Parts: sequence; structure tokens; C-alpha cells
Amino acid sequence: MLLGVDVGGTFTDAAILDGDRLLTAKTPTTPDDQSRGVLEAVRAALREAGADAASVERFVHGMTVATNALLEGRTARTALFATEGFTDLEELRRQNRADLYRLCAAHPDPIVPPELRVAVPERMGPDGVLRDLDEDELRARLAGLSDDCESVAVCLLWGFLHSDHEQRVVELLEEVRPDLHVSASHRTAPVFREYERCATTVVDAAVSPLMRSYLRRLSSRAGDEGLPPPEVMLSSGGVADAEQAAAHGSWTVLSGPAGGAVGAAWIARAAGAANAVCLDMGGTSCDVSVALDGGAVIAGERQVGGRPLALPMVDVHTVGAGGGSIAWLDAGGALRVGPRSAGAQPGPAAYGRGGSEPTVTDANLVLGYLDSDSPLAGGVALDGEAAARAVGSLAERAGLALEEMAAGIVRVASTEMARAVRVVTVERGIDPRDLALVPFGGAGPLHAAAIADELGMTRVIVPYASGVLSALGLLVSERRRDLAESVLLSGEALTREAIAATVERLADQGRADLGLTDTTPTKGPGEIGRVASIAEARASYDLRYAGQAFELTVHGSATPEPAALRQAFNAVHRDHYGFYDDAAELELVTVRVAVAQPGAQPRLADPPPAEEAARRAAIFDGERLDARVVHGVPANAEGPAIAELPGATLVIPPGWRAEHAGVGTLVMERQS
Repeated sequence: MLLGVDVGGTFTDAAILDGDRLLTAKTPTTPDDQSRGVLEAVRAALREAGADAASVERFVHGMTVATNALLEGRTARTALFATEGFTDLEELRRQNRADLYRLCAAHPDPIVPPELRVAVPERMGPDGVLRDLDEDELRARLAGLSDDCESVAVCLLWGFLHSDHEQRVVELLEEVRPDLHVSASHRTAPVFREYERCATTVVDAAVSPLMRSYLRRLSSRAGDEGLPPPEVMLSSGGVADAEQAAAHGSWTVLSGPAGGAVGAAWIARAAGAANAVCLDMGGTSCDVSVALDGGAVIAGERQVGGRPLALPMVDVHTVGAGGGSIAWLDAGGALRVGPRSAGAQPGPAAYGRGGSEPTVTDANLVLGYLDSDSPLAGGVALDGEAAARAVGSLAERAGLALEEMAAGIVRVASTEMARAVRVVTVERGIDPRDLALVPFGGAGPLHAAAIADELGMTRVIVPYASGVLSALGLLVSERRRDLAESVLLSGEALTREAIAATVERLADQGRADLGLTDTTPTKGPGEIGRVASIAEARASYDLRYAGQAFELTVHGSATPEPAALRQAFNAVHRDHYGFYDDAAELELVTVRVAVAQPGAQPRLADPPPAEEAARRAAIFDGERLDARVVHGVPANAEGPAIAELPGATLVIPPGWRAEHAGVGTLVMERQS
């Protein structure tokens, strides 16, 4: 059996693959210690499977430990060792505003306080050493490092190209202060641009001690249960062992959303939609990503909580619109939804756990999309009267009827999510009408048709396992290591041999990190002399015209000809900017290599036939209609209808039709 457990803001989801059989469970998240909720979800899933922990062959985990620590500022007390004269690099940033037209908007405070910024007496240049490292002086400065320091980031000028001084600083730190976690930029993010490299290394140092503590606790509890050691989902959409994840906490900042993006891309590809918008609406937030050519889109750099991370990450855009998002009136009397959430405790008013503020879940219950007689996944019984009281109190303040307010809350939430879809599609030159929509999470299918209508999309692919697709995504994810190296090659130095040598070196390092030593040759293209079933190495290249400030990424073979790179770059440049310059000198800035082993590729068994339930009234476009209700996956259903799937509820409005499409999905299409 394969086990995946994903921690969300409200629920912790577990999925077990037993051959082609998928078994799932949901339990409330335990924010004080996520590992406790993880084990509760595991026990629930094993009970559902009628199995014990000894049956589990592989345990993969996605969590929000690093994300929460970064967003909430609960990081380790961190020092920065930087080249003398450059210790304020994190605080200086790019000297741009947080928001161009809002002078009150501010960047987040630097993680490293001034008293923990240590000047390293050395200097590297692009061609090597300009000033030798003064080890005696550095030792003296090390002696003054405060005892309450928990972690250190080491980021020296040109360390990505010449790492000797960084390596020696790390050795001295390990000798003098072995109690400290040390993150060095040449290991964490060996890429061009000083500020982004420094900020990434600081984040890595700040969250890694927390990750190490959490993963040790989880590993201990998993061992006590008889489970295998956990593997961890990385922000890049791949999986690594817990030891690597603990050593580089920054690699896991988008661990949770990445599992959902990979799972949605996999299910869309299985349903014949290589290009799709993936929308994960849980209890706290909504994560939106795009799948192109059958895979989740990976960005080379992202911002999380206002802090840049120069790392490969699934390109996810998050908005505060989840089932637990609280509705409120702003100073002008306008209805707003989120970003504040009722979370897992106390949760929406309908949960009956003490919540009193109106949420999206309460509004869906008032409108008849959810039912008090049908508990949510995890055994959560809904209290219709409590939901009506919460929504009604806001309706009274706004001067609206109860159902008008509920419809308004759902409409605002759906519009906010449609806006998030536009960010990852329209604003990047992609027409969402050409893509399928894959909604998942406990609340995604509730709003799918409304979002599709808002964007002019006509096809929605709804996974049976919508409620736990992120957990399933962990199991189909590759075991993967992403590496990058900035090389800054142009002119005569940009040769096929120079590129191939860099790719080969990174690929060998990736295989070593994954514990792969097989060197059997293969004739497959782009596999760099290794068996594809052992590990595949995929290369991509960040390129620009000489004089440009930013790069574009192109994918290519492991041994590309410079002429082929130019042709590919010209095409990408034309698509982005409307022109290309074939006479301009080409510069290769960064080489990126992903070494990966495939994840599970199950063929999910068909679900049992759906059970017809009593019809119930629901509000569609302000009109109360009699909707067909089914428990399970219907063979087909025309709106108005409601399908109560395992872990999620699908709303099929008038004008839409859903049909069972196999491969674990329902396909819902707008009728002409």
C-alpha cells in the first residue's frame, strides 16, 4: 500500500492506494502540532482500508510547517554571514516599493536583526579571489555571536560561482558553534543575483530548524505506529526524503499546494486534457495553478509572504477564499469575503463548534447546496440553524434577505477565485477558454460551474477524489531533485561542450542526492547515459539577449547546440514580447536540471453506482428550484443537480450536464 497525507488549514487528508483501489479519510488539522493530526488521519485511512501500518510500503507527506512559520514570523533566530560591506543586503532589498501606488504598504521586516549580521573579511569577484579570507579575524567575530542564535545563513558575493570562501566559513562555524544549523547559498540557491540568493538562504536558515524538529517528531511517531519513514513533498512538485527536507526547509515552503497541483495535472492528463486550470479550494484558502502539456508549470522564482525565493516552485497563486473564509462588510458597506478564516477551530458556524461569524460554508448550506442531513467528510455534521443565524446577522446589517446575503457571499467568493484564475492565465497570455477547469479540495466542486461561467470556460473535470486530491497527488509525484547553476556564458564560451559538462555534473549530483548509482548506459535521448527507468534528467536553460535584465526559460536536450537554444529562445521571446532579435548576442545565465523517478501511475477503479437521494430545494440565480440529489458518482446528471461525492460536493446548475468519464473523473460541460 502507498500512503499520502496532506495537511490543510482546516482538514488533514489521507489517501491510500491499494493497487487500483483508492481509500481516503479526513480529520481536523491540529495547528498546534500537525504531526498529531497526520497520525489521526493515517489511523482513519487504515481503518477504512481494513489494514494495519505494516501494510504501508511508502509514506509521502505534504505540510504547511515552513509556510506557516514564514507567514506568521515564527522562525528560528537567524544570523547572516555576508561579505564585509554587504551585511545589510536582506534589508536593502531592491529598493523598490511594496506597492507602487500605496505608500502605506510595506515590505516584511528582515528576518535577520542588525545585531546578528556578521561581516566576513573577504571578497570574491567574477574571476575569483580579490581578497583572501582572514580566518583569524573571522574567528574573533564568531566568538561574539550571541548564545540565543539558532541558525546561520552564509551568503558571500559571487559565492554561486566561487564557493571556496563560503565552504570555509561553514567549516569554521561547524567547528566553533556545532549547535547551529548552517545554510550556505552555494548549496541552497547557487544562482545569479545577490539579493534573491541572500533572501532565499536566509529563509532556508530561518525555517530549517523548525522543519527538522517537526520531521523528527513525525518520523518518531510514524515509527511507533509501524509506518515507514516519511518522504516529503517539495515546492517543485517532487518528493525527497525527510533528511533532505529537514536540511533545506526553504525547499518545502509550497509543499501543500504543490501536491494538489501535481495531482490535478495528473488527473487532467488521464482525462485527455493536457492543458488545464487547477483550482484547489479548501477550508482556508484557494490555490490556483496551470497544467500545460500534461504537467504542472514550474517557476524558477516565486515570492512567498513578500520574500523572494530563487528556487524551482510550482507556479501557484493563492487567495484567501475557502470554505471557512469569513464574510464581512467593509467601511463602505460592500460585501467582502476573506482572507480571514474560521479555520479548523472553531470553524464555520455550521460546524457547531462555537463559530458565530458567517462563512462560505454557511452560505452554501443556506442556499441548499449542502445539507444538514449529509455530514461532510470527516464526520462533520452541519447545523443549518446556526448557519442561518450567522448569515442572517450579516444580512440584517446589510439590509438584505437571508438568501440574498447567502447568494452574495457565494458570488463574491467565486469572483475572487475567478480573479485568481485570470492571474495565472490571462495575465500570462493564456486564454482560459481553451483550458479545462479541474476543481478539487472539499469546496472546489461547489463553485466550479460559477467560476467557469465567469471565465467563459465550458469544460470542467471533476475528480471522484476531489476532497483528497492533494493527498493522491503526493503518491503520483516524482521522486525528484532539482538543481541549478548560474554559468553566465556568452559569445565563444557558449559551446555545446560547456553546456553538456554543466548538465552532466548537475545530473550526477542529483542522482547522488537521490541515492542512485546505476551507470548502465542507455541510448535514449537526453538521459545522459543512464537508464530512464532508474532516473530521467531533464534540462532547461535561462537565457537572455546581452544587455537584458531578465531571462526567459527554454527546455532543451542535455547536449544542445547553441543554434538550437537561440532558435528556441527567439520563439519564446516572440511569444512573450511580440518580437525577437536574431542579431543580438545570446547569453546563457542559468542551467537547470531535474533528476526524477516516476511516481505511482494507478488506474483508479470505477466507483460503486450512485444512490438516489431525496430531491431538495436549492437556489440558482435567485430562483428556488427542485434539484436532483445523488450520493456518490452518477453515470450522468443534468442540472439542477447535486452530487455528494466522497469528500466533496458537486453543484450542477441548470444548463450544465455531468457524465461519468472513467479514469476517476466526472466531466461536466455547459450545454449549448
